[in-house]
This record gives sequence, C-alpha cells and structure tokens, in this order.
Amino acid sequence: MVVAEKSPRRLMTGKEKAMLCVQYALDSRAKDLVLLDMGGLSSFADYFLICSGKSSRQVQGIADRLEEGLREIGIKPMGVEGRREGHWILMDYGDVIVHAFYEPRRFFYDLESLWFEAKHVPLETNEPTGSDATD
Repeated sequence: MVVAEKSPRRLMTGKEKAMLCVQYALDSRAKDLVLLDMGGLSSFADYFLICSGKSSRQVQGIADRLEEGLREIGIKPMGVEGRREGHWILMDYGDVIVHAFYEPRRFFYDLESLWFEAKHVPLETNEPTGSDATD
C-alpha cells in the first residue's frame, strides 16, 4: 500500500507519479506491468504505464483504484476513456498516461511494439516471470 501526504508540499515528478500508478495498479492485482519512459519520443507524456486485467471488471477496478489513490493526494485525471466497456481504459495524468487493458485487447493493440524505441523502466512487481510463471 502506498502512503502519501494528503496535500503534497512539492510538485511530484513524472517518474514519482508513474511509480505511484504502478503501486496502485499492483494493489488491484494488475498483470504484466510495463512502464515506458517516453522521453524524446512523445510530446504529450513522459511515461506510459501499460497493464492488464483478466476481465473487464478487473480492468475497471484497476482504473478505479488508480483514480481513487491519486485523487487522495490531489491529482486528478485530465481525461479518462473506455471505463464503461473496460476493455481498454486510458487515463491521462498529463506527464503519465495509463493504459489498462483486458488481456486480449492488449495483445491486439500491442502498444509495446508500437513504442518499441521507448526505454523500459525496471519494476519490482513480485510477479512470477519466465519459467517461474504459473496460471
């Protein structure tokens, strides 16, 4: 769980905000988190967080947790799209864009390949990877 001040005394950096988003997504059991550093590749965001849920309801829960957690510290989204369907929810936090996908949609749109030049920010997610992964 993330502990943050209700009213931040300083402006949060894009990376700090992105890492908060990672933590809130993990709180919601999001899967396959990828944080892309978009520096120099995008004029509209510094970071993209891409994550998945096993159902549209879980994807909606991920978005709800992110929005609730950030709102508690005074950060509101500039826009949210796709919440009703829950297949691809895009949350615009200015310097951080969150893409929460229902798994089949994520593979179809394959944003990681579209932004293949972006640097992957290492994350400690405590998720099983590689041969350690189980269903």
